[in-house]
Amino acid sequence: MPPNSSEVLSYRAPRNLKLIGLGALAVGAAVVIVGVISRVHADQGERTWNKDQQVPTVSLVEAKIDAAPASLTLPAQLQAYENAGIRPRVSGYLKDWKVDIGSPVRKGQLLAEIDTPDLDQQLAQARADLATARANQVLSQSTEVRWKNLLAKDAVSQQEYDEKAGDLAAKTSVVKAQEANVSRLMATSAFKRIVAPFDGVVTTRSTDIGQLVTAGSAAEQPLFTVSQVDKLRVYVQVPQSYVAQIHAGMTAKLIAPERPNESFTATVVADAQAIQAQTGTLLVQMQIDNRSGKLKSGGYVQAVMALSATAKVARIPASALINDEHGVHVAMIGADGKVTMKPVTVARDLGQSIDISAGVVPGDKVIDSPPEDLNAGDEVRVAGQQAPAAASGKGNG
Repeated sequence: MPPNSSEVLSYRAPRNLKLIGLGALAVGAAVVIVGVISRVHADQGERTWNKDQQVPTVSLVEAKIDAAPASLTLPAQLQAYENAGIRPRVSGYLKDWKVDIGSPVRKGQLLAEIDTPDLDQQLAQARADLATARANQVLSQSTEVRWKNLLAKDAVSQQEYDEKAGDLAAKTSVVKAQEANVSRLMATSAFKRIVAPFDGVVTTRSTDIGQLVTAGSAAEQPLFTVSQVDKLRVYVQVPQSYVAQIHAGMTAKLIAPERPNESFTATVVADAQAIQAQTGTLLVQMQIDNRSGKLKSGGYVQAVMALSATAKVARIPASALINDEHGVHVAMIGADGKVTMKPVTVARDLGQSIDISAGVVPGDKVIDSPPEDLNAGDEVRVAGQQAPAAASGKGNG
């Protein structure tokens, strides 16, 4: 018997099948949610890792104290105590020279002679003009005397006598002018003899017999150079940080490269009393006895000056110093863990280390070998630490 149609239409699915479907749907949703959450966490972790990689790792060094008595070594230049380049005062041809380079000379000693035919002719003419003027003066004077006697006898008028007296005054003035011209030419002629201006040594000779020499040409080389070298001047540029410790009477040890096993003692005698704006240094002059002749004028030496320990400076590695278009400074870490740039004043450059007189104090910690692209406000990580650095050092900020 066929089934009843009402029974077929009233068929219902088992209840557990719905529960299975809902469970499968919930599992799928959970898988999707877990995947999304995992992806978000992965993206955040990657961003954090990338950010951590962008933070540079730096190392800190502590500024040390340098309070021990020290010496200041600076380059210095030797100059002759007196130095004269001798140029001709008259034009002509060199007749003879008596001394060569290295020759010791005394004040007034003849060095060379110049043949001056033009000057000799001028002097001869001036003397002839003087003789003529004197003859005219003598004639005018005798005429004035005769007319004066005639005036006393009322034989001539006062006007006529005054004319003769005026002529005598004019002739006398001409004589004086000619005498002055002769004296000038005689004084000029004396420069035909070139003599040493002081005791010294001939250090250059730039002329020879028969050479044409011209007076008044400063562009030409001097015929001779005479230098007083038994005593030398020593010039040294002292940085401003050490100026207060330099005074007249203090001594310095000089070391010449050609005599590395010897030292010489110089004494400070004066300074320029002004700091050079371009270099920030003070020009100091010293003197040294060089009668031994071991030091040569124009040479360079190292001047070593002992300094007192009145001022404490901070010493840092030279690799910590930054010198760019903004000046000289060092990089430090502020209280917020970010980089700060501190301007400093260099007191002394020791090669591998630098003494700082202002900007950093002993105990401060500065960044050693900072990256070239490091700027103020950047975050950094100190080597050995996991998080960006905290505050370090005193005097920073």
